[in-house]
Amino acid sequence: MSSSQSLFEHNRQRLAQEDAPLADRMRPRTFEEFVGQEHIVDPGRVLRRALAADRVPSFILWGPPGTGKTTLARLVAGSAKSYFEAVSAVTSGVADLRRIVSEARDRQGMQGQRTILFVDEIHRFNKAQQDVILPHVEDGTVTFIGATTENPSFEVIAPLLSRSQVLALQLLTPEQVGSIVRRAMADEERGLGKLDVNLEEGALEHLVNIAGGDARVALNALETAAFATAPDEAGRRNIDLDTISDALQRRSPVYDKAGEGHYDTISAFIKSVRGSSPDGAIYWLARMIESGEDPLFIARRLVVLAAEDIGLAQPQALTVAMAAQQAVHFLGMPEGRIPLAEATVYLATAPKSNAAYAALELALEDVRKRANEPVPLHLRNAVTGLMRDMGYGKGYQYAHDHPGHFVNQEFLPADLKDRRYYQPTEEGLEKQIGERLKKWWGEETGAG
Repeated sequence: MSSSQSLFEHNRQRLAQEDAPLADRMRPRTFEEFVGQEHIVDPGRVLRRALAADRVPSFILWGPPGTGKTTLARLVAGSAKSYFEAVSAVTSGVADLRRIVSEARDRQGMQGQRTILFVDEIHRFNKAQQDVILPHVEDGTVTFIGATTENPSFEVIAPLLSRSQVLALQLLTPEQVGSIVRRAMADEERGLGKLDVNLEEGALEHLVNIAGGDARVALNALETAAFATAPDEAGRRNIDLDTISDALQRRSPVYDKAGEGHYDTISAFIKSVRGSSPDGAIYWLARMIESGEDPLFIARRLVVLAAEDIGLAQPQALTVAMAAQQAVHFLGMPEGRIPLAEATVYLATAPKSNAAYAALELALEDVRKRANEPVPLHLRNAVTGLMRDMGYGKGYQYAHDHPGHFVNQEFLPADLKDRRYYQPTEEGLEKQIGERLKKWWGEETGAG
């Protein structure tokens, strides 16, 4: 490369660094600058001890955005003696991986130097692409470091996962995000120190709260607000609450409708309704609505909840849930959120019983494990003379011919005689149902 080309490349890199977002410029350069994730980065932890011994294991960094996954991988690279190759699964493919592996093999053979392969957003690689990495991790050609916001159990192939330690990163606390923000405001080399930025009362608290543990969101909003604020006569940029709110705009919750956030949030919603917490249920409903979840998916879960967890303690719950589903289908969003909220509160505050669901599960267990006995003759319908001659329908007693429209007779196969699947609870309407069953069938209500 000529001197003019070298100068051009140097200037390009310098300008690229100057133009980089604040969050990128403020990446920690040492473990001492790294904020949060003490369970991973503290000197006594396994990762730091492995680095000290220059024996870095393959591992996967799993955590929400803005918690330091890429930064941590770069710090590991800077501390290790191995060669570092970084690729993004968004922009790289099999050809890139094969080139890196080939160069790593040459490097290992000629220089005795190991290679660390860092794959950012590893969940974006499909199975075939991940398979390319696997044999070279196994034979030690490369040490693998992956970073992902998605649960590795679902997104990383099992053989690669079994050869990697999973390090789970947590959302940063408001105090930790505040520390990062204050450092960026003071840093004159990489941060906003030369702009003399000041966050007025309430602005810093709002910034760290709305950032939701994501340092990148906080820093980039801070930078936007700083350049949108004119300096006063003393040259200070006083950022008020309205400006920082405008810079943040609307924060979309961390939620992937095809990933773990989807399943975790609907799980929290279901458990809140089942646990009779209207406040919890409404909160998780709001999270799903704000994240753009399919409202009909939520409605379907309400229908299931009404049948499974409320059941006959309040049978009207199923009607309400189905009405909400029809209303959402008819209205669309955003109006559809209102019947969803109504149904959610109704179900959360309704008496609960899973007795009908439990009865079905017990019956299914018998169907699957016991002999498939024929239908008792007295329960069969005798539609021909031959059937009547064979005893079809013989002995059947028509309930409406008896007092109270009830007559005690057996409705199960002989092997299951007197078995009771449905065990009504004492909740809501089901208490009355239980009393009626005891009157008809006696005191025995347990499964026999």
